[in-house]
Amino acid sequence: MKEIIKKRSEILFIYDVTDANPNGDVDENKPRIDEETGYNIVTDVRLKRTIRDYLHDFKEQEIFVREERDNEGALKTKEDIYETYGSPDEVIKRCIDIRLFGGTFALKKRDDKKKKTEEAEEEKPTERAFALTGPVQFKFGRSLHRIGEPTFVRGTTVMPSQEKKGAGTFWETYILPYSLIAFYGIINENAAKDTGLTEKDVELLLDGIWNGTKNLITRSKVGQIPRLLLQVIYKEKNYHIGELDHRIKLVKNNPNQKDEEIRRIDEIKLDVTELADVLEKNKDKIEKIRYKKDKYLEIIKNGKTIEINEIVDGIKFEEINF
Repeated sequence: MKEIIKKRSEILFIYDVTDANPNGDVDENKPRIDEETGYNIVTDVRLKRTIRDYLHDFKEQEIFVREERDNEGALKTKEDIYETYGSPDEVIKRCIDIRLFGGTFALKKRDDKKKKTEEAEEEKPTERAFALTGPVQFKFGRSLHRIGEPTFVRGTTVMPSQEKKGAGTFWETYILPYSLIAFYGIINENAAKDTGLTEKDVELLLDGIWNGTKNLITRSKVGQIPRLLLQVIYKEKNYHIGELDHRIKLVKNNPNQKDEEIRRIDEIKLDVTELADVLEKNKDKIEKIRYKKDKYLEIIKNGKTIEINEIVDGIKFEEINF
């Protein structure tokens, strides 16, 4: 029997995008910007889609939230897809995204106690909602600096469209010149009991966060690079620090440079001074910190460059290998 996780952990994930659109809105597919602050926003749904696609395409994992069509070419609903499994237990057993993120859908069920009447030749199925809270939850991702207005780009293709066979067609898109984005998440050991989330599932989750981001190579997503992944694992039950993404900040190498002018990872540093302080205060409650770091991200603490495993003395740091 696979081991269900027993300890709570927090996730801090940082990645950047260059000349790409990390998460378009539903109207114009423009990058999402907080109008009050000018910071870039990425939804948790986008990160979960990244993880799902990677686990399905590269790790041969079965996922429930997927695009599937019937014989007539129409998209199937999640209730249609559920019918292929037959029971919630079977969905949980087979689909890693349900074990990770949970799910909600309607289940059709016949009431065998009802008798057929002369007016009704067949019983109508009743429906009941099935809701499963996922043990892995993320906040919206947010850039660590102001972005400014997205860049609007237009171009032409050589190949003509069906409507205009005599000439190529126009395309247009919105991109961000640069954005360094932080995601925060929690893995809840209590909810894991309901979905059967295992240690192996968590390893695949971390793999999906890092390598899923790295493998987003569509035109709108190419240029996304994972920079830092931390998993803080606690030994004290029902405890976590919270808001680790608020404990870090971006520092520009050139203090006169505007946030909106940043274009490369080597123009900035990640200041973890506040994160180090809060980890130091809670180190008796922390079992270990697992990490993966890109070599081009420079980490500083109290103004000095450090390695990620030097943030706090007395805490075990373990590099993630996948």
